[in-house]
Amino acid sequence: MPSQMFYNSVRVNSTRRRPAIKCLNAYFYSSNAAKKPFDILFFGRDEFSCNVFKQLHDAQDVWQSISIATNPDVKTGRRGSHLSISPLKLLGESLEVPVHTIPRRKIDFRDWIPPSPFTNTNEAHVSVPASETHLLVTASFGRILRPSLLRLFQPGQRLNVHPSLLPAYRGPAPIQRALMRGESVTGVCVIDMMEKKEGIDAGNVWGCKSMVVPESATFSSMSTGLARTGGDLLVTVLRDMLLGKARSTPQPPVLSTTPHASAISASDAQVDFTSQTALDIVRLSRAISHQRPITTTMSDGRALQLHHLSISGSHDDLGRVEPGWAVYSPHTRTVLINCADRGWLSVLKLKTQDRALLAAKEWWNGIKGLGLLHEGMLKLL
Repeated sequence: MPSQMFYNSVRVNSTRRRPAIKCLNAYFYSSNAAKKPFDILFFGRDEFSCNVFKQLHDAQDVWQSISIATNPDVKTGRRGSHLSISPLKLLGESLEVPVHTIPRRKIDFRDWIPPSPFTNTNEAHVSVPASETHLLVTASFGRILRPSLLRLFQPGQRLNVHPSLLPAYRGPAPIQRALMRGESVTGVCVIDMMEKKEGIDAGNVWGCKSMVVPESATFSSMSTGLARTGGDLLVTVLRDMLLGKARSTPQPPVLSTTPHASAISASDAQVDFTSQTALDIVRLSRAISHQRPITTTMSDGRALQLHHLSISGSHDDLGRVEPGWAVYSPHTRTVLINCADRGWLSVLKLKTQDRALLAAKEWWNGIKGLGLLHEGMLKLL
């Protein structure tokens, strides 16, 4: 499917140097406003952020300075034995880009002061006037930016790279939700950042590109592809801004059928074999298993994680089986679970609560001695 571009070039007859003009809820840049390359403050944290930033950093014609704002290092694991470092911080340091860390607590972030030249750091809470070269970019940042921070940048120069075809999948988990719904096409947009009260991911669109979702797509593969596409799109938008021909347009209205991208919760990972098909569960695994393991419950009440899932063929030799019953198959060397469509889910590895991750045969042999099997099958709740 060809890419869809929703921003257009316009020519404005004006003798005044006005880099950004608002008209009918849309911003455009006049063609005679000779703009200098941007001073960019880039907010991000994860691999999606990194892939967008790489494209932006390589396009050195659109910026004269560039800095990163990202999450601080956090101690994780038992007794803080592991140090979790923002991937964007590591990338920035490798590229010798200035990296600034935000406070760990969200409440403290409300008072965070951006670095120079975006604020006067010699006088606390005193900001310099918004410059026509100052540009804010966010990509998978995961924090709400306070209004006073947004106002340090001119309207039309507060941009967000969002991986969906807006207004579909506004919210923090657009890639996951699109995969869970089995979308065949998704995309990425460059939009205006708005204050929270005006709507999350509801800003005007400067550019948009669609992307086909392969049947075997995972969160990781889609995230990488969408980030690279988004980075290219961002650079195109910025070049058009510098040339005076970029234009933003309002998003289409949100309908009752427009899907939303709420955050992934533990309940999303809990499967129900009586209502979900094998395809539903495989899609779910591809969408969220990088952050939450797919989980069910055994008849003794213990949680059971399901790893490396696929759809298995028909198994007429097993007869008519109700959804939720599981059996080990020597032929596939997997545990097979019957689902809502009478199809079979194939599970290569399993992990019982408080136990190690095991291959299907080893796990099944352990289950045999617990008295949970009925006629050679295990009931999952």
